Amino acid sequence: MVFIQQKTLYEQDFSLWIKETAKLLKCQDFSQVDWDNLIEEIETLGRNERHAVDSLLSRLLEHLLKRCFVDCLECFRGWEIEIRNFRQEIKKRLKSSPSLKGFVLEIFPESYQDALAAMREDYPNTFFPDMSPFPGELESLLNDKFWLDFSDKN
Repeated sequence: MVFIQQKTLYEQDFSLWIKETAKLLKCQDFSQVDWDNLIEEIETLGRNERHAVDSLLSRLLEHLLKRCFVDCLECFRGWEIEIRNFRQEIKKRLKSSPSLKGFVLEIFPESYQDALAAMREDYPNTFFPDMSPFPGELESLLNDKFWLDFSDKN
């Protein structure tokens, strides 16, 4: 007897699988739910959200470093716009997932080091501090105009 493996709905049509899974859950038809794939997707969502926040934080710190330490007057406005955009996106994600606030503080030191490495590579003749000059408080990081503190350097 030859065994032919059939593709599951999850493998054939992901969008339809989501729709059908939601329908089964709403109807509380739990015996028909594709639990293995549902659990995998939920875990992936959590990882993706953390990865997105990590990436946004690194980009925010890169732009804060550029704005505070790179002497390029014609670039300031663009960097400030990017800072605002990254902050808004982080705030949106934290609003929908407040538990990520602790994650942001946890990853801050590593994110700063990632941003620092990128900026030192991009601007080798510019001084950037080894330790973050930005306060570790989330509210301050997402709102303060740190470049005003460094305006005498620019």
